[in-house]
Amino acid sequence: KYYILSQSEVCKGKSVFLLSLIFSSPENGTRRDLIRKTWGNVTSVGGHPILTLFALGMPVLVTTQQEIDKEPQKNNDIIGGILLDSAENQTLKIIAMTQWAVAFCPNALFVLKVDEEMFVNIPSLVDYLLNLKEHVEDIYVGRVIHQDTPNRDAKSQEFVPFSQYPEKYYPDYCSREAFVMSQDAAWMMYVVFKEVPIIVPADVFIGICAKSIGLIPIHSSRFSGKRHIRYNRCCYKFIFTSSETTGAEMPRAWKEINSGKECTLLETYY
Repeated sequence: KYYILSQSEVCKGKSVFLLSLIFSSPENGTRRDLIRKTWGNVTSVGGHPILTLFALGMPVLVTTQQEIDKEPQKNNDIIGGILLDSAENQTLKIIAMTQWAVAFCPNALFVLKVDEEMFVNIPSLVDYLLNLKEHVEDIYVGRVIHQDTPNRDAKSQEFVPFSQYPEKYYPDYCSREAFVMSQDAAWMMYVVFKEVPIIVPADVFIGICAKSIGLIPIHSSRFSGKRHIRYNRCCYKFIFTSSETTGAEMPRAWKEINSGKECTLLETYY
């Protein structure tokens, strides 16, 4: 058993265009509520069903778990893994949640992995996915990191020994803050997970898996990666994500991008 709260029935019999798995820290119930009231509240875009769930590991404190246990009773939107939710376990968390998507939501066409600190423009992202013309079964798209190098500092928490990864550069990979995989890509990656050392960072791990199955990451600058994009209504109507969006910015951004007011090219890019 890999999950405390598996939500194994939440996808059953449903058509899902985009499954959003929001990687959330157990203690951040306030952030989850904020997302539920803004971009996480979207259930359909142009008739294409959206399903949004929060992916959690186990908290350190029992009292935190007790608070988490109350959330599914109200919202039915939490997947709880058995592993401790820590920085060291983020690769294992991605493995567990990819397994969940493949096992319990195989009818989802696309899977968005996104961190809770992100703002996501779901309508803009869905429009992009709908307009993909070729090889939609082999999609792995985000902000691509090129020629990143392993951390060889033995004193660092992110140290990667040469024996575990001898190459000079990592393969291209999508920044962990937000990326999208097609269901077929998620399945193929899950199959090769056990063949890749988990000592590398979580997003690099996915990139190595992608390379091993011949999947080339697609870059889109509309994913912000780690960057916080200074709020501008027209810019936020165009982008897919922005990092470190504050509790004050998120409701405003969500309200204004859904206002229906159009933007000129000048307003969008400047």
